[in-house]
Amino acid sequence: MDPLTIGVAIAALVAGYGYSNYSTKQKLGSAEAEAKKEKDKAKREATKLVNQAKDEAHEIAETARKDEQKRRNEAKDVERRLLDRETNLDKKLDELDKRAEKMRKGESEIEELKDEIRSIRGRQQEKLEKVAKLSKEDATDKLMKMTERDVRNDLKGLVTKLQNEAKENAEELAGMHIVQAMERMASEVTAERTISALKLPDDEMKGRIIGKEGRNIQAIQKATCVDVMVDDTPGMVVLSSFDPVRREVAKRTMEMLMKDGRIHPGRVEEVVEKARKGVHKDVVRAGEDAAREVGIVGIPKEILELVGQLKYRTSYGQNVLKHSTEMAHIAGILAEQLGANVKVAKYAALIHDMGKALTHKMEGKHHHISGEMARKYGAPEEVAHAAEAHHDDVEATTVEALIVRVVDAISAARPGARNISVENFAERMRELENTALGFPGVEKVYAISAGREVRVFVKPTKLDDLGAIKLSRDIANKIESTMQYPGTIKVNVIRETRAVEFAK
Repeated sequence: MDPLTIGVAIAALVAGYGYSNYSTKQKLGSAEAEAKKEKDKAKREATKLVNQAKDEAHEIAETARKDEQKRRNEAKDVERRLLDRETNLDKKLDELDKRAEKMRKGESEIEELKDEIRSIRGRQQEKLEKVAKLSKEDATDKLMKMTERDVRNDLKGLVTKLQNEAKENAEELAGMHIVQAMERMASEVTAERTISALKLPDDEMKGRIIGKEGRNIQAIQKATCVDVMVDDTPGMVVLSSFDPVRREVAKRTMEMLMKDGRIHPGRVEEVVEKARKGVHKDVVRAGEDAAREVGIVGIPKEILELVGQLKYRTSYGQNVLKHSTEMAHIAGILAEQLGANVKVAKYAALIHDMGKALTHKMEGKHHHISGEMARKYGAPEEVAHAAEAHHDDVEATTVEALIVRVVDAISAARPGARNISVENFAERMRELENTALGFPGVEKVYAISAGREVRVFVKPTKLDDLGAIKLSRDIANKIESTMQYPGTIKVNVIRETRAVEFAK
């Protein structure tokens, strides 16, 4: 290689190294200057923060000093008040001690006075015993007996007064409940007959009903067990039977036969069977509707069928089923007001007359039959008893039974419920009174409660108590054997002796 080239290269290397060295020194100098500036700046900020911290610490210390001074002042005030209270308490204790001392002295004086009074009372008692010639125990006993006698008389008068007031209030309250029940329950007035009549369209139909040699009418009477009369009333067919259900079957049979026009013995039996099924459905439906109307569920179907048959029964023109449903509504109202069992009262009122559907089949009074059937078909005993006891010959032992008895009289006695005439009613009352007047020893007779009770006043000098009992039985037997009447009649024989004297 050329020496010159080498020399140039060496010179270049030396120059580059020198420049690099210079450049490095320049940079180091600049960095040191920058670091010094940053250091100075940090020192200034640190100094500022220290000063701020000192100021805050001084403020906190000053606040704490003020709070401590305030608490000390408050503690001094409390201490001063406590000292004042202690001083006042000491003064009060001193005053109490002085008062207690005075009281002790007063008690001693009182005890002395008591002893003196006891001594005086003892001397007075001794003087009274000598004057009255009675010891203290005897005088006390005598005074107690006198006081007891006076108090007993006063109590008797008070009890009698309260009993009379209770009776008056009870009657008023009972009347108010009954009036409210009657106001809330208003049913239609009905008057139905026990004989059914059908109008004939023409005379030809009359001949068809009679048939050749009377075969058709005989077949109708035989199949329905109802008397058919076509000659008594012009243009009318009259059906008569003691059984209202049979009469209804016969009525429907006649209506279907007259509408169809084909009347012969074979056709009659077919139509009668069809009418009988229709009536049976109506009977069951009527019983179910009545139970639904009064709000009683769970009644056995056998009882509902007997109740439904009452739709075709009347009592003095009053429909028995409507009478029973009306009674059930009123019984429910009264039971609610009196706190009795509403369901039992309604149930018993609804079925109380169902025995009337069987009186032509069974022996006995209808209310006895009602109770028997209710027990037979599973009605509760309280319901059976209440239904059975709605007449006086069975004693009512429950509130519900008394309610049924009361509403039975209300429903039957309301205006228009029954179509018995005033003349017939008055005649029956006179006959009832005359029946009892015919016995010896009877002074006066009154028929009351619409003929359900007869009150007989006898002469006490002619009959004794045993004779009065025998007379009531004799009168009842005579009424049973000579008169026709619904339900039962109570014979009440009254024998009383009065002693009268005048103070002059």
